[in-house]
Amino acid sequence: MTMVKSNTATKKFDKKRDVIIRAASVLINEQGVQATTLASVAKAIGLNATSITYYFSRKDKLVIAVYEATLDLMEKMARDARAQSTPAERLRHYIAEHVALRKRIRGGESGLLTALSEIRTLDEGSQAGLLSRYRSIVNIVREFFGKPIDDTQKALYTVRAHVLLEAVMWWPAWSRRYSVLDFDRIEKRLFDVLAYGVSAAHNEWNPQKLSGDWRTDSGEAPSQNAEFLRAATVTINERGYRSASVNRIAEILNVTKGSFYHHHDTKDDLVLACFQQGYDRLSAAQMAGLSIDGDYATRLSSVMAELVDLQFHDKTPLLRTTALQALESNYRFDVVMRYNHLARRFAGMLIDGIADGSVRPIDPLIASQVLMSTLNGAYEGRRWAQRFSDPQEAIRVYASTFFKGMIDN
Repeated sequence: MTMVKSNTATKKFDKKRDVIIRAASVLINEQGVQATTLASVAKAIGLNATSITYYFSRKDKLVIAVYEATLDLMEKMARDARAQSTPAERLRHYIAEHVALRKRIRGGESGLLTALSEIRTLDEGSQAGLLSRYRSIVNIVREFFGKPIDDTQKALYTVRAHVLLEAVMWWPAWSRRYSVLDFDRIEKRLFDVLAYGVSAAHNEWNPQKLSGDWRTDSGEAPSQNAEFLRAATVTINERGYRSASVNRIAEILNVTKGSFYHHHDTKDDLVLACFQQGYDRLSAAQMAGLSIDGDYATRLSSVMAELVDLQFHDKTPLLRTTALQALESNYRFDVVMRYNHLARRFAGMLIDGIADGSVRPIDPLIASQVLMSTLNGAYEGRRWAQRFSDPQEAIRVYASTFFKGMIDN
């Protein structure tokens, strides 16, 4: 009888704990880790803060539990997909699982999946275990494509896993513009782009060198503001928004906080400037690609090669979209609007490529979002790219995930 009571109490404890984790997940997705407090989580589910501490004595323990729940779900989805028979079936199953998850969320379920963008803001001890879990998921996804026969194929399968994870983690952002009634169609079109790429069968990877001012390794002495933007971009990409404090950025540049506030009123103003600078550079590369001769697949590949090179090798990369999560909503709107303008320009290039026969008949709106997530995630491939003796080969292999697809024909 005592055992029955004990089991009942344990189930009740676990159920309440799960409710708290889901509520915290919603808040972290909406306003970021820093703004999420035990008190705000308690308020969201009708408890007082003292009651929350019965389950989680400190906020960092709750945050870790939230991320662990998401990683548990991600690992299960990856294992379920890996159990399918062929690479194509694994990829199709994996995309279907993510679409089904989003249908559940549209249906009113909340707290099922948390953006992982702020794991690096945790202390090193806490983030180490979470990052290790994430790397194990990458390894599972890499196995979708088979057992590599050599290091070259292993590098290819690794980058396919990375790009696939970036695509499915970004899809919730752009899927908001679609009705849930369109999700089945999106599932098919997203699989088509990821599996087989966008390039027509006769079109080979042959990017042209573009001229423009999106590179910062020019040898010229940068302005102090440019150095602030560089330091902030790299620090946020590496350590997350919260860790990129004004003090840390000033220390990196060996300047005073007063110098920072001479250029930017607040930290959010600086982050917004980083996004604006990055999108200006991306736009300049797009326009340079549109100005060259050749079919649109060549123009598109030329733009992609330049931007992947920038993400792999430039001292000032593009700011990752993960920083959006921590921005105030009034700042976030402008960044998302600009992002969508750039994605639409890529969609236009894909449409023109379909018209001239250099691009397969794919859904250009979906493909443009895959391209944007592929470019965004390229920063994480910097260490991967260093394995290649030829930098252009690293760019070609990375870009092949979008141009040729992930399923070998």
